[in-house]
Amino acid sequence: MSMHSVSARARHDFFTEDAALQPIAGKVLRGERLNFQDGLALYRSPDILAVGWLANAVRERLHGDTAYFNVNRHINPTNVCVAACRLCAFGRKKDMPGAYTMALEEAWSSAASGSLEAVTEFHIVGGLHPDLPFAYFLDLVRGLKERFPQVHIKAFTMVEVAYLAKRAKLSIAETLQQMKDAGVDSMPGGGAEIFADRVRHIICDHKIDGGEWLETARLAHQIGLRSNATMLYGHVENDEDRVDHMLRLRALQDETGGFQTFIPLAFHPANTALEHLPVTTGLEDIRQIAVGRLLLDNFAHIKTYWQMVTPKIAQIALRFGADDIDGTVVEEKIYHDAGAETPQGLRRQDLIRLITEAGRVPFERDTLYRAVTRTEDTFTIAV
Repeated sequence: MSMHSVSARARHDFFTEDAALQPIAGKVLRGERLNFQDGLALYRSPDILAVGWLANAVRERLHGDTAYFNVNRHINPTNVCVAACRLCAFGRKKDMPGAYTMALEEAWSSAASGSLEAVTEFHIVGGLHPDLPFAYFLDLVRGLKERFPQVHIKAFTMVEVAYLAKRAKLSIAETLQQMKDAGVDSMPGGGAEIFADRVRHIICDHKIDGGEWLETARLAHQIGLRSNATMLYGHVENDEDRVDHMLRLRALQDETGGFQTFIPLAFHPANTALEHLPVTTGLEDIRQIAVGRLLLDNFAHIKTYWQMVTPKIAQIALRFGADDIDGTVVEEKIYHDAGAETPQGLRRQDLIRLITEAGRVPFERDTLYRAVTRTEDTFTIAV
């Protein structure tokens, strides 16, 4: 799948002194697909404004001035985890201080608290608990569906699915089908990190490998569960690893069409085994958004996750290829345990202000990017 070309006026307006960008710009403006070497050149170009200009041209061709957001709530039912990923500050062994596991009633109660407006999405991600049965997670979802039938449930990463399948002695396909039958509507994109084996052995050796992540996503898409896709950047990976990661996502998207959104995630090293590494710079963050928009021509949406890069960088990213700023979140734990200093949640009006001040037009969406219309404490979704 290739991008449609942009206008002749846009082709005329583009300028850069970076000779390596010129042939890439030609491809982008003609709507041709970029290759591995093009991806490397985008990362290495000194002309970040030209890279951003190209990404913005594609973004505006696809979405105009629209910038999407949603009113969502994160639920992290447990931080107990058998893995010991060096990238993680969230997981705890079950006997460690700070370890927690929500009782089902507690999780259902948490879903209803802390938000001033009716949420349209529950985003559920947790640790790989050594004792919780698969039934706990199915009951969690069923209970949420019973109590909040109008709320979309986006739950369980590919890593969690593979772990639950192993513990329940089920195939990945059977596990996904039972999740869907219980009420899971779609899946988040976490756990992808970086697909390259060299990197995974360093940062997340206890997780499924990149091929298994992609195969789990493939099986989810085949039964109608759409998902997001992520990439964790800013640790021990290099440009080649990043480009390889995105091109593998692009190849699966060609096959299934099941990915909704690509979300680059900036690594937060604080309180992890990799805390000696520097945090990403704003320049890295906006470049990653732009490169993602240019390489992933078959992804409809590129999200800038304000929780990780700050609302200020997220505003800039809306001019560097991003069309989505994520949601209200309400109570984010995973990245704040890793030292994120952003708020744990924003109000709907805060997101509207951020988008408007960035010169974009706010569009409240549900998880499937359908329009949400609000009347006081209720909402309707365009179908």
